[in-house]
Amino acid sequence: MRTRRTRSPQARGFAILLLACAMLAAVAVACGGNNEEEATGTATAVATSTAATGTSVATGTAVATGSPVATGTPSTQVCGPAARQATLSPEQSPGITDTEILLGGEVILSGTNGAVYATLPKATKAYFDYINDTQGGVCGRKIVYKYEDNMDDGARGLEVTRRLVEQDHVFAMLGALSEIAHPATWEFLNERGVPDLLASAGGARFGADPCGHPWTIQMIPSYRIDGTFLGQYISENFPGKTVAVLWENDTIGQDGFAGLKETLDPSIKIVAEQSYEYSAVSIASQMAILARSNADILILHSNLGFIAQALQTAGRLDWHPKVFGPYITSDDLIFQFVSPKLIQGMLVRSAAKMASWKDTDAAVAQHFDIMSKYGGPAPSNFTIYSQILGELAVEIFSRSCDNLTREGVMEAVESIKDWHSELALDGVDISFSPTDHVAFQSGRFLEAKVDANGKGYWEYFGPTTHFQGIQ
Repeated sequence: MRTRRTRSPQARGFAILLLACAMLAAVAVACGGNNEEEATGTATAVATSTAATGTSVATGTAVATGSPVATGTPSTQVCGPAARQATLSPEQSPGITDTEILLGGEVILSGTNGAVYATLPKATKAYFDYINDTQGGVCGRKIVYKYEDNMDDGARGLEVTRRLVEQDHVFAMLGALSEIAHPATWEFLNERGVPDLLASAGGARFGADPCGHPWTIQMIPSYRIDGTFLGQYISENFPGKTVAVLWENDTIGQDGFAGLKETLDPSIKIVAEQSYEYSAVSIASQMAILARSNADILILHSNLGFIAQALQTAGRLDWHPKVFGPYITSDDLIFQFVSPKLIQGMLVRSAAKMASWKDTDAAVAQHFDIMSKYGGPAPSNFTIYSQILGELAVEIFSRSCDNLTREGVMEAVESIKDWHSELALDGVDISFSPTDHVAFQSGRFLEAKVDANGKGYWEYFGPTTHFQGIQ
């Protein structure tokens, strides 16, 4: 069963307003005023227990072993090269010359979301420029990365992808960025037989169907995988506690909540849940309902702006549950827009080294140097992820030099086993196969902490855990 698709949000201006207030002005609820969205979720029996006080220390080597989605790849299903045979494009090496490999990207560059996420393709390009300068590129060719703004919009994303494929004749698309834009381009690229490499889109659909969409490779773990880890950890470390869930009615919320429910122990009761639309201005009414449950744990399956607003609202309501969030929270950026005291103790997952390790880790220090010398953005946890993406792309192309065709590149991807970047945590390795097209499936938990000067920071703890099962 393939993951259900969600519609692109309407009224996107409201979402931009929300994120601008929540992340850039740190006054998200003030934006909402009295214009609160009506609560659309359901609240069950109110819990009477107090906030969880358990320590955030992993107890053993937790492994998510559930089956988050009953999709699977039946033995009779055609995968790998055979699955791609029907959509092989007549020209297998467009964008390849004696001197260049031309790659395209549809990414978020504008709007308030662009202020956060535009750093990703810029950092990847800076890494390619470093490879071009110091190693002459890959396969004796310079990497040219031409990315365009999809404006976080489905129609615009398809438009720029068509232009890159049909007019610019890119060899492959790389690092697609947008949950909203990518569903349409994902279908287009698979129908045209164009490699859709290392997509930075977390919808479970992008990795759950490697046989039906054999040209797509997902870089980040799906939100469903993320949810399974949260459910597993809570089950092992907070037995008998109660849970409240705030979830966004789109990919991040639907997939994340589904994964949570797959692995949450039945003894841990979800006593309240509330959903909201991505177009919402305020989630104050939802948070008020969740706070009245007095749940021990609050789980946020939300985008960054709404996470900021939820934390601020919980603080004003004097509700202090143990908070869990999605991996997209794991950048120090969040501390600039929400008081570190309100974030303190929050748990999220990640798989990469931290930008704050510059003075103690050689790979991170080199990342800073590359970004500085080759015109990259200010280093952050996001840019470290983006360099790992660039490194993996270089590894893929280096394995296909003798068969630099679209099919040759896909076969190179599926040959990768236990590849490791020096910017990834120890134990976080990447493998692919014809039936597994997801890169990151391992990681550790991070806890938000506050130092003596009141500055917030993230700190890893516990073991590296690995996803096992079908996405």
